[in-house]
Amino acid sequence: MKDPIWLAASFFFAVLVVALWQIQADFGWISRIYLPSPVATWDALVKGFESGVLGMRTLATIERMIYGWLFASLAGIALGSLIGSSKAAREYLQPMLEYLRPMPAAALIPVAIPILGLTEQMVLSVTAFAALWPTLLGTIHGFASVEERLVEVTRVLRLSRLAYIFKIALPNALPDILAGMRLSLTYALILAVVGEMLTSREGLGSFILNASRFYQAPNVFAGAALLGLIGYLTTVLMNLAERRLLRWRVGN
Repeated sequence: MKDPIWLAASFFFAVLVVALWQIQADFGWISRIYLPSPVATWDALVKGFESGVLGMRTLATIERMIYGWLFASLAGIALGSLIGSSKAAREYLQPMLEYLRPMPAAALIPVAIPILGLTEQMVLSVTAFAALWPTLLGTIHGFASVEERLVEVTRVLRLSRLAYIFKIALPNALPDILAGMRLSLTYALILAVVGEMLTSREGLGSFILNASRFYQAPNVFAGAALLGLIGYLTTVLMNLAERRLLRWRVGN
């Protein structure tokens, strides 16, 4: 009974926010040049999709996000498996990882532009860099937290390093890996949008930026609403995938 109650409460809160937003627009507390009404935002969404502009821009942003996220996930799991399964590698590389981890990926864009230019490759590279860290660190943590008795079983059975990774360490690290991948999706979306704004590549980022330059507030909020929807749907899909992949863990 708890889930339906919380779902209803969430829906009610969303309706309340939209209602307050509309009341604000009716009374004009904030100029509509900066804060349009929900109706105007909805009209901008409908017109954008009818013209095909928003549909193409949305697909372009999702494509960049997915490509960057997939590359970061594959690289993060591969590197994290190698580092996490070796105590010596963790000790040597931990200081460097802790130094690079908090570095804002957006700060690397001025460095990446002279090297790669204002190109699609630059946007994807920065997006992948931002999305790499949650998956990489989650994989390392999952591999490092394997119980000692399982490591001893590996020695007794004389399993190869590859067998240890796939049969013992990887299943143990799967919850941490999936949690990292879910967070990586958020980073990938953010950097894809920032990259589009800076390079004027086709996408929601450039759509929002151009709309703001011409004081088209409904289009700005329409684009922002789509970004929020993309973030929400990807989180839901990741949660469903996590539940499916970790059914064996819940069952135990």
